[in-house]
Amino acid sequence: MSYIVSFDYDKTNSTYGNDTGYVVDPNTLPCEVGPLDAAAATVLSVFLVAIFLLAVPGNLLVACVIAHSRRSLTASDVYLFHLTVADGLMALTVPFWAVALTHGWIFGDGMCKALNLIFEANFYTSILFLAFISVDRYLVIVRANEAIRSPQRKCSRLMCGAVWALGSTLALPALFNDATRLDQDSDRMVCSESFNIGSPPLWRTATRALRHIFGFLLPLVIMIACYGITIARLLQTRGFQKHRAMRVIVAVVVGFLLCWTPYHLALMVDTLLRAKLILFDCGTRQAVSVALVFSNSLALLHSGINPLLYAFVGEKFRKNMKILLHRKVRQDGASGSKFSRSTSQTSEGHGAVA
Repeated sequence: MSYIVSFDYDKTNSTYGNDTGYVVDPNTLPCEVGPLDAAAATVLSVFLVAIFLLAVPGNLLVACVIAHSRRSLTASDVYLFHLTVADGLMALTVPFWAVALTHGWIFGDGMCKALNLIFEANFYTSILFLAFISVDRYLVIVRANEAIRSPQRKCSRLMCGAVWALGSTLALPALFNDATRLDQDSDRMVCSESFNIGSPPLWRTATRALRHIFGFLLPLVIMIACYGITIARLLQTRGFQKHRAMRVIVAVVVGFLLCWTPYHLALMVDTLLRAKLILFDCGTRQAVSVALVFSNSLALLHSGINPLLYAFVGEKFRKNMKILLHRKVRQDGASGSKFSRSTSQTSEGHGAVA
């Protein structure tokens, strides 16, 4: 993840003229894209801080409620718990990107690699867990009899381990991120991709293909297929519960599309620009760079709205949250009464001594 895109296009298409010597092709000149202007950077930083303040407490609350309901956990609950962990860890990196927008990258090369690795790993795992939840909802609603006999619920924790392993593996290209100077005449540092082995265009195309396939297209196809069949089955049933379930499903899919589609479209256009498969001009490249910055921030918002969509809309979650709060209030009340009795006894003892 980088909030400043440096364009390192091929600049070798220059020729030698008969009279003028070395002639530079203006279409292959580098198009340097610097940081956002101060006002835009400040607004975007505030937006990122708001995402952080929304995502971290929200995901922490959902994780606590699920963790205190271990006796009645379903496979979806297990996936949702791991989803909140992934979204929470991703959100923890957000303040660093907010600072980088206004002050450049000031955290060094090691943090550049580590934070990108954390972000990418949780980016993949978060979206894959969304797909797993859609599959479980399909099994529970459409194939209820098979789901009861299936070892799916018993294997949910094993599947979570596999998702974390896959997400961590897909995130390894994040180690190619380095902290470098924005340009030779500037002291401002940026944290961005720097493929310095083999063929950089090939590496970039491969890593972006993985991001599009495993981080968007494949989960989206699974979600649309599973939720589409699930909604079709719900339409054949009666009762108010089906309408509530359908609202949650529609909200989940729409939220996913609104948050992630702009980012992946901008990234695809950037990849095509680098491969010179579409119009190659500086204005377009600069527009794509800005689009990447803003769409990346919009995508981060998804880590904050996931708890709202999956948990707070659900009746079961609200019930469990009330139980947890009541239990906490009773424990605090009991502790307070014990403390009051202890204080009273101590005070009476001091009075007798006096």
